[in-house]
Amino acid sequence: MEFPEHYFPAWDREVTMDREDLDRKLKENGEAMKETSHGSRSSRMKIAALALSMLIIGGAGGCYFGDFALPKKGGASSSYQLPQGTNKKMEDLPAIRNTAVVQAVKEVGPAIVGITTRVYDRDMFNRRVEVGQSVGSGVLFDKKGYIVTNNHVVSGSKEVNVSLSSGKTVPGKVVGTDPSTDLAVVKIEGSDDLPVATFGDSDALQVGETAIAIGNPLGLEFQGTVTVGVISALNRSLDDIDQRFKLIQTDAAINPGNSGGALVTADGKVVGINSAKIAKEGVEGMGFAIPINSAKGIIQQLISNGKVIRAYLGVYAADKDIAQRYGYNWDHDGGVLVMKIASRSPMSLTDIRPGDYILAIDGQSFDTVKGMREILDNHKPGDRIKVTYEHNGKKEDTEVLLAAAPESGN
Repeated sequence: MEFPEHYFPAWDREVTMDREDLDRKLKENGEAMKETSHGSRSSRMKIAALALSMLIIGGAGGCYFGDFALPKKGGASSSYQLPQGTNKKMEDLPAIRNTAVVQAVKEVGPAIVGITTRVYDRDMFNRRVEVGQSVGSGVLFDKKGYIVTNNHVVSGSKEVNVSLSSGKTVPGKVVGTDPSTDLAVVKIEGSDDLPVATFGDSDALQVGETAIAIGNPLGLEFQGTVTVGVISALNRSLDDIDQRFKLIQTDAAINPGNSGGALVTADGKVVGINSAKIAKEGVEGMGFAIPINSAKGIIQQLISNGKVIRAYLGVYAADKDIAQRYGYNWDHDGGVLVMKIASRSPMSLTDIRPGDYILAIDGQSFDTVKGMREILDNHKPGDRIKVTYEHNGKKEDTEVLLAAAPESGN
């Protein structure tokens, strides 16, 4: 049986008919339908069977004529769904997984940022050209947008790019640097939505307790990397660097790019700013962080002044290690040897002279130049201190009014 042409859609053909053609076509279609209605019983049964088979196909594969071929508003559906895991909240995790480390990382991790600076060099014509980029880490600690990092991360830069844990990158301004302590502060636009870390008490650290390092080792590709170890030692000094204070030693992995990141305790408090590691063949697990208690005063000055204004004594001194390094014999017990006194300095106004030994400041004795400097760092310009010294084998005391250190150093 042939179906009349009007049974098939014609929206893929252009239809152009005048009124007479339309009337004639309707009449022909009417005759065709009449002839079809008088067909044989077998023809009608064939049509019925065809209709039934179409219903069966439509029922078995209804999505073909409905949702599959013409997706419903809101997206296609399928009779098969992949197994869906239950998205439990952190507080629903079993205790064996929801450890102190996990909770500490959730607390501090969002506040760890990436800091990208441009690296410049001079070409053959002595022109300043960009030769690459350097990436380090930082710790957001104030919703005003303040970030603490290492000086060597931002050294020589006034502006940086800051990559937040949310994936957003924003411009940052270097507000202050201190090469002597390797600390710096960067500021981004503040917001109540900024995640910030909380500073802990580095003086209360115990050797052997859990230490968590969070940062961006080897760049932003590994942003937010977490490594775990222990506090290996406290009050460490490194001969290779001119440090202002003692460092925290940890075996939590610290790699290039971790600089400026956080050293965190198991209760989610930042106790150190990751700063250095010993990179020697065969040496692993020796990283160092600046104690946060030592950093706090530096950070405050960098925000307020853009630099650290230190108390100045105006003396060049040597201790036993320095003397032996330069071939001098050291036959004195304790103190430091005065080598030179700066002109118009606070020390120049006293009776102390080169060749004397400075034994103590405000009753605190020391036997290294670093020890003397640590005591001075706890003072500010304008403070009066008592200096105990030895002249020709005799101990004497004198009072010194501290001044501000010259720009070139102490």
